[in-house]
Amino acid sequence: MTDANPFVRVVRVDALPKDGLAQIIEANAAERAALARLNDLVGITSLKADLRLIRAGRGAVRVRGQVTAEVTQTCVVTLEPIEASVSEEVDVRFAEPARERTGGMLNVIDKNELLDLSGEDPPDPIDNGRIDLGALAAEFLALGLDPYPRKPGAALDGAQIESASAEEVGKRK
Repeated sequence: MTDANPFVRVVRVDALPKDGLAQIIEANAAERAALARLNDLVGITSLKADLRLIRAGRGAVRVRGQVTAEVTQTCVVTLEPIEASVSEEVDVRFAEPARERTGGMLNVIDKNELLDLSGEDPPDPIDNGRIDLGALAAEFLALGLDPYPRKPGAALDGAQIESASAEEVGKRK
């Protein structure tokens, strides 16, 4: 477990059952503490992912489900702790990295070279027949956090807003 990837739950998908695989994962206290630090949170009371992995064509897997969490953030106005719930729907495709044959050798194609902005997101890579569901849950936790949490009724007064705006304008010049 590292701070870069504190929540690891690797699942082998190369022998996925025909009818798919249900996985429920929960972060333990140490993983929640590391994720709280990583996401600049006061704390994480719970983090759970209820996921289903299904085949999505040759060499591809689709992961669907829900990530839920109870977190404590810091109010951007009062700097007091504020409780928040996160609930994010998960629907992500995974596939083995695309390969092309050139000069008798297989070369991995960089997925960024194949980016098509008009369509669906390119699939995330399957790494040696494995997907890290913990990393996926941590990603959806981060996506579900309010970037500007505010306690009910907390507001800046007009003078603070005007002062902050004047300072910003001065910095831009």
